[in-house]
Amino acid sequence: MASRVLAMAMKQLARRGFVVRRHPAVRRQAMLAGNDVDLVLDVGAASGAYGQELRDFGYRGDIVSFEPLTRAYQQLREASAGDARWSTVQSALGSEPGRATINVASNSDSSSLLPMAEGHRRAAPHVGYVDTEEIEIARLDDVVAAHLTSSTRAFLKLDTQGFEKEVLEGGPSTLSRCVGVQVELSFVELYHGGMLVDEAISMLYREGFRMVGIEQGMTSPGGQLLQADGVFFRPASPLNA
Repeated sequence: MASRVLAMAMKQLARRGFVVRRHPAVRRQAMLAGNDVDLVLDVGAASGAYGQELRDFGYRGDIVSFEPLTRAYQQLREASAGDARWSTVQSALGSEPGRATINVASNSDSSSLLPMAEGHRRAAPHVGYVDTEEIEIARLDDVVAAHLTSSTRAFLKLDTQGFEKEVLEGGPSTLSRCVGVQVELSFVELYHGGMLVDEAISMLYREGFRMVGIEQGMTSPGGQLLQADGVFFRPASPLNA
């Protein structure tokens, strides 16, 4: 009886355009565990949803979260409070250290150091820049070295609204020591100057990574996929071969 009710419920959801499937974090956690990841570098942490998701789905290693915006960082601190293995840093990451002005978006998650492109405005006309904030920028290599040892198995997650290339340019040593990376892949220009999917994948493939997963992200009102998260690991084990 229960299975029949479930099947009917799933059919009703499908008619409304929804599909019930495994959460992508389940597969991601399996890959983190299979690659013995013990440190996640959460760049562009916002209010801490990614770190909380890691914990909810079973990751128990260290997390270092970076977030430049004051309000979001306060929420991040609250999310990580009481977790001895989750540390936070109020900073953006880029190719060079210094200070910069970040554009604050109405939904916070779309805030960026880069100008918002027309593709983003068309896809989400309700989202726009409403303020600016002066922030600190550091290099990944400079701020992460203290967290890395010769045996660390690090996973780098980037969610920086078009600024991914600059983050990677400031962290060549860190990237060379990571076993995996998760990065936003843009299929159209959403932020002026942000790298597109072909450049991002080529860059990571040159560094020895291979794509092992993709998680759907931003779509247009017409259904076009504009952005997704790519998950990459080094093919050093049968799991990733």
